[in-house]
Amino acid sequence: MARVYNKKVKPKEFRVGDLVWEAVLPLGTKDAAYGKWSPNWHGPYKVDQVLSGNAYMLEELDGVKFPMAINGQHLKKYFSSMWDADV
Repeated sequence: MARVYNKKVKPKEFRVGDLVWEAVLPLGTKDAAYGKWSPNWHGPYKVDQVLSGNAYMLEELDGVKFPMAINGQHLKKYFSSMWDADV
C-alpha cells in the first residue's frame, strides 16, 4: 500500500529566494467578515532559509523575517500573474 501511495505523492521542495504562499494557520480558521469567501493563503513570502525536516524560514517582501519556521506542507509555490505589477 505504501508503494502505491508514494507513487502519487509529489514532494514539495523550495530553495532560498523562492516566492511561496502560506496557508492560513491554524487550519480551519476563517475571517468572519468574509465567511466562506475568506482567503485560504497569505503571501507571497520569500524563502529566507531552508532547515532540516522540510522546514523553512520566511520573510516578507519588504524584508521583515518570520520569528518561527514553517513546515513545507503549509506552503505552495507562488506564480505571479500578469495582474501583479508590484511583485
